[in-house]
Amino acid sequence: MPEPRVPEPGVPEPGWAPAGAVRFAGDVPVALVAPGAGLPSLPAAVGDMATLRHIDLEGNALTTLPGWIGRLERLRVLLLYGNRITALPPELGRLVSLEHLGAGRNALTAVPDALWGLSRLRSLILAENEIADLPPGLGRLRELRMLDLGHNRLREVPAEIGDLPCLTDYLYLSDNGFTSVPASLGRLDRLGYLNLAENRLAALPEAIGDMTGLHELRVHDNRLATLPEAVGRLTGLRELHLRNNRLTALPEAIGGLRALRHLDLRGNPMERLPDSVVRLTELTHLDLRATRLTTLPGGLAELPRLEKLDLRWIKFDEVPACVHPLRERGCVVLL
Repeated sequence: MPEPRVPEPGVPEPGWAPAGAVRFAGDVPVALVAPGAGLPSLPAAVGDMATLRHIDLEGNALTTLPGWIGRLERLRVLLLYGNRITALPPELGRLVSLEHLGAGRNALTAVPDALWGLSRLRSLILAENEIADLPPGLGRLRELRMLDLGHNRLREVPAEIGDLPCLTDYLYLSDNGFTSVPASLGRLDRLGYLNLAENRLAALPEAIGDMTGLHELRVHDNRLATLPEAVGRLTGLRELHLRNNRLTALPEAIGGLRALRHLDLRGNPMERLPDSVVRLTELTHLDLRATRLTTLPGGLAELPRLEKLDLRWIKFDEVPACVHPLRERGCVVLL
């Protein structure tokens, strides 16, 4: 533990947080870093530290975020993951310099409208809360690159989510409860990672094919009975996770996924694979466990990069012809 610093003007007295939690640039406090310090509340003196740019209070015991937080107008990063905060104050909207807000794993049930005015926000993490609804104001976060709303109670995804032109890094919407996603998702043509897993989706919109920037799509543990033909337009897709849905077949267009490396179909009642899968020449992992396949396309043996083919818990009438040549060239085939 470093020696306590001599308090500067406006800095809380030593003892309220670990020594060195307040960090300086010269004599100016610029960061408050006290993760896992057991803090039940935020000392009011922090509100006088107008030069703070970074606050990390993850893993504490905070139940409220005081309204005076709005006075910290130079703040760029606010990390509150793993506390017990039940509401974000509307004064949060005054943090005009804020770029990163992490408030996952708290007890939030709603988001204040003032949050949508944070025009510089680049990442917003609200996962693992109890949020049921998102207002249309979400679409005003025009600089947002990363959005995590997973593990909440969202009943629907607002159409305005398509109004986020800079959303490029990831969008997590897993483990909520919605039954559909809006066609406006198709406007997110720069997004690289989309997670819609563990919801109640019965279908994907045709507009999914317009998300041409996707590298990874996770839609496992839903209720999908079909995939739209438009999925074949995702020519940059590297991973497609579809396990535990209700798919009995794939569209022939799946062969258009020329960059695909990982295809997970485990636990679907699939009865056949389209012949077009033999065009997936970049495929390295194919998981077909617990499907209802009775045969496999013979051309699977010609996939040049296939490293693992998982066929466990499938009742084949006879061992598929592709198994022996794949094993001969070093591919792991599990039966």
